[in-house]
Amino acid sequence: MKTPREDGFIMPAEYDEHSATIMIWCERAGSWPHGAQPARRVFAELIRTISQGEKVYLAVSPRGRASAEKLLAEQIANKSVELWEVETDDCWARDIGPTFVKCGKQVRGVDWEFNAWGGEFDGLYPHWEKDNAFASFACKKLGLKYYSARPFILEGGSIHSNGKGTVITTAECLLSEGRNIKMFKFQIEDNLREYLGAKKVVWLPYGVYGDETNGHVDNVCAFVDENTVVLGWTEQDKYRKRLCEENLEALQAAGINVIKIPFPEKPVMYTMHDLGGLVYEDGEIERNIGEPLAASYVNFYVCNAAVLVPVFGDNNDKVALEILSKAFPQKKIVPVFARELLLGGGNIHCLTQQIPK
Repeated sequence: MKTPREDGFIMPAEYDEHSATIMIWCERAGSWPHGAQPARRVFAELIRTISQGEKVYLAVSPRGRASAEKLLAEQIANKSVELWEVETDDCWARDIGPTFVKCGKQVRGVDWEFNAWGGEFDGLYPHWEKDNAFASFACKKLGLKYYSARPFILEGGSIHSNGKGTVITTAECLLSEGRNIKMFKFQIEDNLREYLGAKKVVWLPYGVYGDETNGHVDNVCAFVDENTVVLGWTEQDKYRKRLCEENLEALQAAGINVIKIPFPEKPVMYTMHDLGGLVYEDGEIERNIGEPLAASYVNFYVCNAAVLVPVFGDNNDKVALEILSKAFPQKKIVPVFARELLLGGGNIHCLTQQIPK
């Protein structure tokens, strides 16, 4: 194989039909408070909805298998959920799983280098070897050919595709010091063209303010059709508003239609109760009471059965759900109370990776 572009492959849009979704059962003691039990109930809720319209491949460790089998007994019995027993460092399937590309009816994977969102510079945990091996493992389990893009470092949450050759990303993330520091911007863009089949790359300056992934695009902007995106927006804070305005300018310059969607009105923060349930390993980033979480309605997931939207018990929940209902008129919009997911460092989209049909 050469590269996806040379072989005629392209990254489809997320809203195109899926054959399945990959997820990973949460377990990491430094990410998921209180033995991950509160978060696992939300994971199971997500999986039950997704599995109504497509198969879910759920990676589990030997330690976590029993809890997954208990919460998803019906889905495992009817084979809408299939368990893969494998060790990972955490559960962010979007970032450590393969990115799938398609040519006609043929699907292949792309295996990127992963370094825990910044490696030795500003990575979130000190060991990521198991996560770094997951993409190739998944492709082999699925029986799919895959391209190695290594040593190019990229997480799936840092890219969105419209399935027609346009990819959006953020300069804040892909040009960060902890990733491909020896590469120029045009070289990074060349890699996106080669491995995603992109014809046009749209660079937003920023992700969500305070996002510990260095500003993944999937928390601030997402395609809802070929030439329209929803863009996270705030009017409350002058500095954050200016970041939103610069993102808007980049999208408009690229000829993309923009629907503004608010961020939650009130910040979501770690509490003493949350932090009391965490157990860190040496060298792992530690949380602080009152530290804000990067809450965003843009971190939704479009599966065959529905659009799964994170909500936070905020005044803007209803506004966001109405906006997405209009953006996806043929889809069922399913709100999911997502605070327990945020505590782990991400949200619904970060936890899922679609396999195109």
